[in-house]
Amino acid sequence: MPTSTTHPHHAQPDSLQTTLQTARKSKRLSQLELALRMGVSQRHVSFVESGRAQPSRELLLNWLHELQAPLALRNVALQQAGFAPVYRGSELADAVLAPVREALAQLLQAHDPLPAMVMDAAWNVLHMNRGAHWLATTLMPWVADLPPGAPINMIDAMLHPEGMTKHITNLDEVAPALLAHMRDDASVVPDILPRVEQLAQHMQQRLGKRVLAAWPRQMAPVLTTRFATQYGELAFFSMFSTFGTPQDITLASLRVEHVFPADAATRAVLFAQLGKNGS
Repeated sequence: MPTSTTHPHHAQPDSLQTTLQTARKSKRLSQLELALRMGVSQRHVSFVESGRAQPSRELLLNWLHELQAPLALRNVALQQAGFAPVYRGSELADAVLAPVREALAQLLQAHDPLPAMVMDAAWNVLHMNRGAHWLATTLMPWVADLPPGAPINMIDAMLHPEGMTKHITNLDEVAPALLAHMRDDASVVPDILPRVEQLAQHMQQRLGKRVLAAWPRQMAPVLTTRFATQYGELAFFSMFSTFGTPQDITLASLRVEHVFPADAATRAVLFAQLGKNGS
């Protein structure tokens, strides 16, 4: 199966005005609401967004902070305004990120034998623990044939004819939430959007006559994904860990997915197959 690695970046808009307007509208804020948050007049916000006024560096940084704009987009806006970018984008292998790699490794190891993996905003799996590798090969046996260290992109894996979506028994519940999550990530990594929409079509085909509804407003406290496997039905839910106040574009894109069994039967299978202490 072809896999791909997409590095998080932001497609550069035409102008600072477009960048700021798009970022504000994505948060569904009016000019007045944004102005009140920043302690400036609505007129000044309007003038900056229309190009009639130029923001200072301090105002622009505050503006982007209030909009919770991705770090990569903040760099784009700063450069469009004629300022130097503030945030660096390190490679995860860089020496400066050694403590980060150690922390990620500890999280993965501590969660074992329960599955856990490190992903970026493009849904590239950068690291996985033993439990995650077991679950991946249980649902997608062809993963075991990939060369060691070969990148796995979860969007591509779900699009694969023998991918994990084939085994999801409650796809009508899972698909809307999963696609909403992916489309949100596509606002940071626009390159993945065509494949996300392709996955939406793929899921609709699997659902057949059942309509792929919008993400429901009323739902269970936690979304459980159920898989049909050789061990019977396995049910899981996930938690995500992210870095607090990251100042690096790479770190801002990373998240650790911690997968938990949703019932006693699933837990029993995991510990029977993998042991409690790595045995």
